[in-house]
Amino acid sequence: MTIRTLLIANRGEIALRVICACRELGIRTVAVFSEADQRAQHVLLADRAIAIGPAPARSSYLHIEAIIAAASATGADAIHPGYGFLSENADFAEACAAAGIIFIGPPPGAMRLMGSKTAAKAAVMRGDVPTVPGYMSDKPGQSMDGKAMARAAEKIGYPILIKAAAGGGGKGMREVHAPGDFAEALAAAQREAAAAFGDASVFLEKLVVSPRHVEFQILADTHGHCVYLGERECSIQRRHQKIVEETPSVALTPALRTTMGEAAVRAAQAAGYVNAGTVEFLVDRDGHFYFLEMNTRLQVEHPVTEQVMGVDLVREQIAIAEGHPLPWTQDQITARGHAIEVRVYAEDPHTYLPATGTLTVYAPPHGPGI
Repeated sequence: MTIRTLLIANRGEIALRVICACRELGIRTVAVFSEADQRAQHVLLADRAIAIGPAPARSSYLHIEAIIAAASATGADAIHPGYGFLSENADFAEACAAAGIIFIGPPPGAMRLMGSKTAAKAAVMRGDVPTVPGYMSDKPGQSMDGKAMARAAEKIGYPILIKAAAGGGGKGMREVHAPGDFAEALAAAQREAAAAFGDASVFLEKLVVSPRHVEFQILADTHGHCVYLGERECSIQRRHQKIVEETPSVALTPALRTTMGEAAVRAAQAAGYVNAGTVEFLVDRDGHFYFLEMNTRLQVEHPVTEQVMGVDLVREQIAIAEGHPLPWTQDQITARGHAIEVRVYAEDPHTYLPATGTLTVYAPPHGPGI
């Protein structure tokens, strides 16, 4: 199917990014906006814009029914979810399908599978992808049994990591270095997971000391083909949030890059994945790597991959959604150069904790390649 009108279920930078790709492809764009965003740049640059609710995200950018209604009212053939908001919401993908609208992203089943860290880990293990030694329950409720988890932690060996099964970003995660600290850390992780994700389930992993965080960009079409487009080094973080992303990683040899890329493809195929996605790994000091998670959407840091690989990932997302096969095989993909992306965080200068406020001065850097 040819997409003629595309609604962007997002705002800000990613909405502008999708608008640019659609203009090059001759696709009409529809922006959605909350009451607070009536004069936002994505609203002004789209071919059409439609209001979807009040300023709170739950009443606008997270309001599935309002977004589907906007798509139907504007004759949109497809919806691009961007990143954040509803981009990894399987219910939203299903609502699009029910309304006869193309969702530019993976199938709902793959999204749900990879949205659960425990289910994702089990799936990629079947695809012969290395995972960190750990403990997860196959029985509902067993993972909440503190005594069973304490015994599992002893078996794995300290230090261990307690992680939320339903989320990321460091929420619901605790490092434990001694058995005497386990019970308190488990309770805290469960409370935080329940508050952040509505699900108190957690699992255990061996703590990989001083790891690198390296992720691989994959693309998979509806014809069974899947490729990786190099890696992004994301090890420079604060509070488990990425600050600097670059490609290629200086830590990978060509042989390790190939081995990890092939593992990323197997992970995607194990999930029945289609469209753009990112497979994340931990790499230890000896060059051993372990599956961490899969992000079932376009990443914030996708431009560094585009710069080095010469591939427009948003255009490829649209082409895959239209049913086109990938235009190249793995051996036809080559990298050139080096790219770095740095995120700007709004923080309190005294505590360095996240904070909000009014931006009074903005002076972007200038120079060749920036």
